[in-house]
Amino acid sequence: MPNPQCRLSRFCYDKDVVDSERFPRALARIDAANALDPFGRELIYSQRMTDWLHRVAPDASEPLRLAARAQHFMRWKIPRSDYPMDRAGYHRWRTRLYDFHADATAEILREVGYDDATIARVRSLIRKERIKSDLEMQTLEDVICLVFLENYFHEFAQDHDEQKLITILQRTWKKMSPRGHELALQLPLGDDDRRIIERALGG
Repeated sequence: MPNPQCRLSRFCYDKDVVDSERFPRALARIDAANALDPFGRELIYSQRMTDWLHRVAPDASEPLRLAARAQHFMRWKIPRSDYPMDRAGYHRWRTRLYDFHADATAEILREVGYDDATIARVRSLIRKERIKSDLEMQTLEDVICLVFLENYFHEFAQDHDEQKLITILQRTWKKMSPRGHELALQLPLGDDDRRIIERALGG
């Protein structure tokens, strides 16, 4: 049965075909590397990504599942402090991270036996290519935003003024699909966080 996520994507996979050997080996390798994070964040983040992907798209393709698990793969290796603390520095850091996550994940996938086409697809998803024109990429972006809003926004909000938070939330909202918006509005957020979100959305 064709994967319905293929309707807006050039890449199609049978949702029922997940390699019973390579896939769990790849996840185990990703998790083992993330478990080395000295700050103890990335393994939890990757598991939250997988959990939200299952909620948003339980029939997600194997490449999308892999990309979700590896979204912040070994992120601590390239700290934000290595780049200027301005907007240009932030974008340089994020661009470097996209390439780093994609390259490091590709190496693992190659070692456990994935073919070049699958590896290229996972790399493309991790690097956030063709957002808005690729349904799988949009699904991944929704998951990224939902994980942030549910698990990290409250702590993030403590270190930033309200106007900056509103700007960030408005940018986040633009990245999400209508389905992502619907799920975000259902999150069990605290009163202060919800008030800021409502203000950002003009509510």
